[in-house]
Amino acid sequence: MTPSPTPTSPTPTSAAAGSLRDQAYVALRRRPMSGEFSFRDRLAEERLAALLGVSRTPIREALTRLAGDGLVEKRSDGGYYPAEPDLGSLCDLYEIRVMLELRGLQRAVESGTAHDPALLEPLRDRWRALRDDHPAPDPDFVALNEDFHITLSRASGNVEIAHMLDAINARIRLVRMHDLVTADRVHLTIVQHLGIVERVLAGDLEGSVAALRQHVGESMDVVEKRAARAITRMVLSRGRAPGVRS
Repeated sequence: MTPSPTPTSPTPTSAAAGSLRDQAYVALRRRPMSGEFSFRDRLAEERLAALLGVSRTPIREALTRLAGDGLVEKRSDGGYYPAEPDLGSLCDLYEIRVMLELRGLQRAVESGTAHDPALLEPLRDRWRALRDDHPAPDPDFVALNEDFHITLSRASGNVEIAHMLDAINARIRLVRMHDLVTADRVHLTIVQHLGIVERVLAGDLEGSVAALRQHVGESMDVVEKRAARAITRMVLSRGRAPGVRS
């Protein structure tokens, strides 16, 4: 019998290329979200490659991934530019986010299946530490926020809900970077997150659904006003920011 082929490990060259792609992606992802580039600025591969000290190939691949995330867009001239959020689409995405988040908890109520404590206990401890030592109210807090909700969804046992939620988060992240940037918003988010995860761990699923609904299920009118303010801040900040031009 012919032996099965032995799986080959990535070569050092391919591993290094993958690392460069990931590094370029992470570095460039932070820049559009932080408002460093103007909506009018073409994200030229040559300039970005020089900025990050890499070749044009990982930059090109990173821009393609960022376009998939909705953070940049490819326009008719073939160039990539920071994406301009659309308020109508944003509100639709917020509504989908609410539905996904609630479904992750409601399915546990309906089935009586407990959430995975191996995921939730470290999550609770992490947010207790944040309560005791508040992080700075800056755009990086959005990543912590998203991690909480993704982990909560994964703990419900439906991985596909977590995947869908992650995709929605990528599309609304650009505006949320300008929403969770005040000390009161950070404090309220931490308190609400702890209330949710502690209820889930205590087996109070009905209470956790109510707490999550209060946290993410606010009226679309409130969401629209918040998003409109965030978009205004983005436009103003990017109008002043130096860009990367071709």
